[in-house]
Amino acid sequence: MFTNRTIIVTGGANGIGKEIAIQFANHGGNVVIADRDTMNGKKLEADLANSGKKCLFVETDVKKERDIIRLVETTLQVYGTIDVLVNNAGISKFHSFFDLSVAEWDEVIQTNLRSVFLCSREAAKRMKSKGGCIINIASTRAFMSEANTEGYSASKGGILSLTHAMAASLHPYRIRVNSVSPGWIHTGNSEELSEQDHLQHWSGRVGKPEDIARACLFLADSKNDFITGQNITIDGGMTRKMIYE
Repeated sequence: MFTNRTIIVTGGANGIGKEIAIQFANHGGNVVIADRDTMNGKKLEADLANSGKKCLFVETDVKKERDIIRLVETTLQVYGTIDVLVNNAGISKFHSFFDLSVAEWDEVIQTNLRSVFLCSREAAKRMKSKGGCIINIASTRAFMSEANTEGYSASKGGILSLTHAMAASLHPYRIRVNSVSPGWIHTGNSEELSEQDHLQHWSGRVGKPEDIARACLFLADSKNDFITGQNITIDGGMTRKMIYE
């Protein structure tokens, strides 16, 4: 499906991003893994290369504009094109609202939201001549909350708005922009989960990274070029569930 197409996945060394990178590689793409985690990034690069996949790890701190520019330039040097960008990098740090510092707020906003703007701007410059696809990983936290999640929720809400704004700006260049909002996606050992954890979802189970990766494959498929400016919620039905104590 993605032979001769190049996909950048930010935050691609672990968790959901790792599974997204693996699935694009399994479907023939040239995958560029961008992450601060050098050890796991290089390990994933080696694992994919050893199984015959095309991949490249580029150490990247998405809070730094120069790192993002270097990421894009390196991708072009190696593969000559950028076809898909998955803005997955993010952190979730929860603080008491009354004690939340400007530095803590800025770290979350710069990592989760500003990076989406910067990565998309630099990638879109290279997509302008032939089109492309940008997928932003948001969260159900964009439209529902728990206490002490102000920075994280604001960043994910911003991603939703940025998604449809960029879709409007970039459509003349045949660049589609969509977002995916995961709910509870468990990236650790499934044995850690209880029966109640699973049963509180209409799907009957907690989500897996593969659930998000499959959505990214769908959105990036050029056959689905009628989808842009949209958000897909993948949460086992949780945001539609009436909950009574």
